[in-house]
Amino acid sequence: MPVDQRGTTANTRVYVEEGKKSTFVVALDWPGWSRRGADEQTAVEALLAYADRYARVAGPEFDVGHIEVVGRVTGTMTTDFGAPNVHGEWDNEPLRGDQLERFADVWSASWSYFDNVVATSSPVLAKGPRGGGRDRDEVREHVREAERRMAAKLGCRVAPRTPWPQQRAVILGAFSGGSPGAIWPPRYAARWGVWHILDHAWEIEDKRS
Repeated sequence: MPVDQRGTTANTRVYVEEGKKSTFVVALDWPGWSRRGADEQTAVEALLAYADRYARVAGPEFDVGHIEVVGRVTGTMTTDFGAPNVHGEWDNEPLRGDQLERFADVWSASWSYFDNVVATSSPVLAKGPRGGGRDRDEVREHVREAERRMAAKLGCRVAPRTPWPQQRAVILGAFSGGSPGAIWPPRYAARWGVWHILDHAWEIEDKRS
């Protein structure tokens, strides 16, 4: 399904994670650029709709180009709940040199973006039609704790109540240096980590009072 968004000839590789109720389209080489829809088409449309927001984090090198689907995986209950949850054989591709550095830079930039969104938002966020939803600081703590638990997937341990800057340094160090105890491939870990940060940063932005 090639889609030319900005008039370039470059390809942006994506894979499709298809659950029973939700489908994610996930960029392989731009960590965190991942959106969902009811099916593949609506997920691609959502991905493109968020391209400009993602570009604010990824920087001037980011270019949509042609969306090229390189694989598909079957989703899980977590996919239907609203989070990408499956990686594929393409995640075994090693990250080296400039690409590893770019992934790390985008991950760091996503933290900075999230911190700025939190700092410039009201503590009270708009609620759903039935009054549901978390406020700003609850979202912040959810992201911090989910990230702490994710550290084990990279083969490192972060103790509860570790200051967030120190926690981030441990995670980024494990990602960049590798760990024999890692469960997730580095590519997938970075994609999931940045996706989770940005998904909640955009949630706060969209629910600002």
